[in-house]
Order: sequence, then structure tokens, then C-alpha cells
Amino acid sequence: MDLHDTFGRPISNLRISVNSGCNLRCVYCHREGETKPENPLSLEDIKAILDIANVLGIRSIKFTGGEPLLRNDIVDIIKAVPAGIESSMTTNGTLLGSMASDLRAAGLSRVNISLDSLNPDTYRAITGTGLLSDVLEGIEAARNAGLTPIKINMVLLKGINEGEIDDFIHLVSGDRQLILQIIELMDLGGCPLHADLAELEEKIAIHSRKVITRRMHHRKKYCYEGAEIEFVRPWHNSDFCNHCTRMRVTSDGKLKPCLLRDDNLVDIRGKRGEELLKLFQTAAKKREPYNK
Repeated sequence: MDLHDTFGRPISNLRISVNSGCNLRCVYCHREGETKPENPLSLEDIKAILDIANVLGIRSIKFTGGEPLLRNDIVDIIKAVPAGIESSMTTNGTLLGSMASDLRAAGLSRVNISLDSLNPDTYRAITGTGLLSDVLEGIEAARNAGLTPIKINMVLLKGINEGEIDDFIHLVSGDRQLILQIIELMDLGGCPLHADLAELEEKIAIHSRKVITRRMHHRKKYCYEGAEIEFVRPWHNSDFCNHCTRMRVTSDGKLKPCLLRDDNLVDIRGKRGEELLKLFQTAAKKREPYNK
């Protein structure tokens, strides 16, 4: 059984936020669109969601937070992913060093690691912590454990880390286990940190040896100076929305059909079996044009 939305698009990717708490205090954090989350889902609730996802033909799961590695049962959550579904995780990497091997053994395929600066002072200014060395150790641990390819998620922040683009390209250049994702900060109205990626992407595109268009969000991957670089531009980006095959689950148990909307959530906490399956189908039909 496959899940399709109002536009006939298959929903093959599920992003599950397993908690809302984080050990960093990033200046731009949008908390996965959660405004006032309740207590996070239990392990049993997450297992039920994973089982229904399998029935509905979901092929990949991404675990997020907050910071997912703060959950004491995160390894058990990974183990609960049904065979045949790829699981990955977005993490800030600060706790990854000691956990990478266990996560890989539990079945996790790969990780995205959020890292916005390679400069200790700038990293502290962005995150409110001095944990840059822990993140770099986490990247190496993920590499050694086989959680690859590792995507380095860099949010470009105007006036803060714009001068580090070359440093990040150098970090991933010549390393087939690392991919750089440069992410545009969503500007929800006069954000002073928002930096438009258009000019930078055009520059990279012109000088790239090869350009690959990914199925997910119709996103382009550039092979540039020995590095693999992707640009993530979800704001005012019709390509991003038109080719979206993802649905989200908030940390407190609500299906979120669209990243940029909070008026069409479907509560699935505590639901099981056929009832849960029907709620997924209901949420899929709520992926419709937004008329404000």
C-alpha cells in the first residue's frame, strides 16, 4: 500500500522529531516548526508509527530533534526501524563521538551533522557553547563507524559565517564520505541573518565539473573543486515544494504535512493499527495549497 497526497505525489520519506530539547542554543533555531511542544512521544508510540510507515511504503526515515542523541532510548528507536527502510539522523554532532558505533550497529545508515562554523569563536557565538571540538570528533567517529556519506549542514548567516565558505569546501574536498549542504535561513519577515544563496549557487554552478539533479525536492548537487555541494532553499522555492515527498512527525505526536504550515496538523499520539493508518491518509490529503 502506497501513500499519495492531494497532488498524486508519493510520500516516501518520513521525518520524525524524537524530542524538542537541545544542548545548543543556536541563534536561528526554528525547532522544526514546533511552537509549544508537549512531552515527546514514547518509544512505543514511535514503534507504532514506524510499523505503519512500513505498511504505507515509506522507504526512508530521518530522525531529528531538538537533538535526538539526548534521548536515552535513541539506540532502541533506531533498532525499531523495519527492515527495508533506510534510517538516517540529523544531529549537532556534539554527542556523536561516543555513540556512532552503537548507532551503526543498531541499523542507522548515515548522518547529517549541523556545523555552521569551523572557527571556535564564531561557533560559540552561533551556538552559545564551546563544543566545536566535540563536533569534529563526532564527524570522525561517524566516518569510522560507516555512517556515510556524512552531510555537513551549514546554515549561511549574513555577517557571521559568510567568509567561511572556502573553509567548508576545503573540509569536504577530495573526500567522498563528506558532502557539504549550504542551507538558506528561512526569512519569515525581516530576519537580519538571512543571506540569499542565489549568487553563491550561480558561482558554484558555473565552475562545477558536473551537476546532478536529485529526485528529492529537485535539488542540484554540484561537483566543484573536488567537493560535492548541495544548496537547500526551502523558502519561496516552488521546486522544493513541487517535488516534496516528505511528511513530518512532531516530537509531541502530530503529523505535519507541510514544513511551513501549522494549521493542518493531525494528532496521532497513542494511536495504533488501522486508526493510525487512516490518520496518515488524512494528513496526506491535507497537503494542499495554502490560501492565507
